[in-house]
Amino acid sequence: MTITPFEIRLYEQLTPFFAKHGYSFISDRKQYRRRVDTGFQNVLLSTTFYKDEVMLEVNFGCRNEQVEQIAQQFLNNAIEYRADANTVILSIGKFSGFHYFRYKIHSSDELTLVCEQIESFFSQAGFDFLRSACSLASLDRLLNEQPNQPCLYVYNQTHRCYKGLIAARLNNNPRFDGLVDSYRHLLDRQTKNPYEQQHFERLVAYLRHYSAN
Repeated sequence: MTITPFEIRLYEQLTPFFAKHGYSFISDRKQYRRRVDTGFQNVLLSTTFYKDEVMLEVNFGCRNEQVEQIAQQFLNNAIEYRADANTVILSIGKFSGFHYFRYKIHSSDELTLVCEQIESFFSQAGFDFLRSACSLASLDRLLNEQPNQPCLYVYNQTHRCYKGLIAARLNNNPRFDGLVDSYRHLLDRQTKNPYEQQHFERLVAYLRHYSAN
């Protein structure tokens, strides 16, 4: 994956900060990643180039390995991407209540200012969210608190149904049966693809008989 001169400057400025917090830069994924016992936490940088400016979006989230080991058996992700799949992910803009927010950069001075703003966000809020988000209890809450509403913490709402249900089962959520019904109806509204519904019912059957021992 090609890294542009702008991105090189971006990473040069941000890498010392993230390294101090235990994050390694993965160049071919254009992200910072920190390994934890439950999986990983990551920060992803996406740039879009226009004639006179660069738009930068920063997403962050985590992967719970236990959830993903089950989920990837039932989702249609390409095999080569399964090991990198996030369980939850959102942008700084969405986290802050601005769904279409991007950083706009026109000069080296603005790049430095944006990097300072990114570092400030993670110091004040982002790292705290990441530290707590990847536990089963937190994932159960984040994904399942409002099962009939779109979830802020994922982009793919179909995958949310699968991963939310898995997190609920692994966390022994007493609302599991109600969540099955909610997500079954949600999937029916989102897609009329019978194969999707079959995969979901396979997951439900799997989870009803699942034992971690």
